[in-house]
Amino acid sequence: MPDIIKPSPVVTSVVSDRPSAIGERLRIDTDRVRGRIVDFIRQQVAAAGFQRAVIGLSGGVDSATSCFLTVEALGPENVLALRLPYRTSSPDTLADAQAVIDLLGIRSDTVDITPMVEPLFRRFPDMDAVRRGNVMARMRMIVLYDQSAAWRALVVGTGNKTEALLGYTTLYGDAACAFNPVGDLYKTQLRQLAAALGVPQRIIEKPPSADLWPGQTDEGELGFTYAAVDQVLYLLFEERASPDEVVAAGFERAFVERVLERVQRYEFKRRLPPVARISDRQVG
Repeated sequence: MPDIIKPSPVVTSVVSDRPSAIGERLRIDTDRVRGRIVDFIRQQVAAAGFQRAVIGLSGGVDSATSCFLTVEALGPENVLALRLPYRTSSPDTLADAQAVIDLLGIRSDTVDITPMVEPLFRRFPDMDAVRRGNVMARMRMIVLYDQSAAWRALVVGTGNKTEALLGYTTLYGDAACAFNPVGDLYKTQLRQLAAALGVPQRIIEKPPSADLWPGQTDEGELGFTYAAVDQVLYLLFEERASPDEVVAAGFERAFVERVLERVQRYEFKRRLPPVARISDRQVG
């Protein structure tokens, strides 16, 4: 879910062929990762005293992959998938979410959030697309947490590492969850895992989108592709390269600086709210 909406030319390539080797280093052992995540899900659910999970299915690769993993960990009878459309949501996204539901044989429900959010939109007629998108993301999470209480199930997160680092999330919206099985995977790595799990190829290959309006895409909002930015983020965070070293690897300096600026600006989204220290023993 975006926080800024400033369409700009999408960066699809870099200034040399050298970064292709970096893309290779982003490859994961899908069997090992799959096993670790499935174990993680079982441990998180059991530790909280639960047996079931609820997940929002958007029709995108992130939520589909998270759903496949959760079903493998808990069994289809213990997973509830919710489709949460707005009146402008693409029929294709609903169909893709339904395809995952049908493939996995899980319980599901569809809850239209239109009558829930539009009173607020009418109250603030000057609300721009960013604010409207954040309201929709938070309303979807309200529904998910209500159903988690009704069904006694934990809410599964679906956000990837790329989005978290770039701040491309909505606090208390799509960023909210009880646990996140795919949060340590870059977008390109998540696609690798999705293919290994058997997520439909159409879902893996389609342009990622928050589906805020017809034709809206993540990469169009961000101004660069996930394939390009994942390589920069991998060098900066996994290999601890300096910005100069990333530029030397073949990336344009303006692009590297733009990515770093986003990472730094949205640091607050990756932390719990700070608490003023008064006593000697704080919670947590």
